[in-house]
Amino acid sequence: MTRILVLGGTTEAMKLAATLSDWGVDAVFSYAGRTNNPTMPALPVRMGGFGGVPGLVQYLRDEGITHVVDATHPFAAQMSNNAVVACEEAGVELCALERGPWRNKPGDSWSHVEDMAGAVEALPESPRRIFLAIGRQYLSDFAGKPQHFYLLRLVDAPEGDLPLPNAVAVQARGPFTEAGDKALLQEHKIDLIVAKNSGGVGARAKLDAARELGIPVILIDRPHIPTRPIMRTVTDVMDWLDHALSDEVGA
Repeated sequence: MTRILVLGGTTEAMKLAATLSDWGVDAVFSYAGRTNNPTMPALPVRMGGFGGVPGLVQYLRDEGITHVVDATHPFAAQMSNNAVVACEEAGVELCALERGPWRNKPGDSWSHVEDMAGAVEALPESPRRIFLAIGRQYLSDFAGKPQHFYLLRLVDAPEGDLPLPNAVAVQARGPFTEAGDKALLQEHKIDLIVAKNSGGVGARAKLDAARELGIPVILIDRPHIPTRPIMRTVTDVMDWLDHALSDEVGA
């Protein structure tokens, strides 16, 4: 029998969970557990890591998983890499539900860098007011450039002191709007944005607002993930699953 593991953490993962639930598919939704009070999907949920590749292989076998859909964030490279290796070892089918990267539009002023270290290196030496739109995991990477003011937008309120001496954290959960992000950038007098090329609709608002305000953006490229089938929409994933599910319906 088909049993699906959804590696979640994105809006697309939530939409997939709702569709699988509507279809009555046997599936479980996995959260990494990095966010407090995450939005709950319409599927049974497991929280926390698997313990690397060996732990994921064991979970796939113990739970009778036949298909894995990696719908994690495009920058969750470790989990995605582990999924490729574990699924191959366990003989489990794998695909990724991955939003396409952002493409620049006329009027955008983007500088592309390879990784977080490249983003730090690309910051100017003279003090600037920076919207650091990278989440909370990598904030300490920017501690070496303390001359800047950093505006942070975090899903959860920061625990303890921030690793940046001159920073303000705004607690908010997307999706965001261009008007709202334009107001945020103007309120804090932002003159530079650092962001990950996450893709999707809900987080693009800051880039559209930056174009409107003439603010340059340092955009961090996505990490390399081993080759796997990539689906862009929930419909694509359901089509990918259709053969296995159809066999069961007809059985």
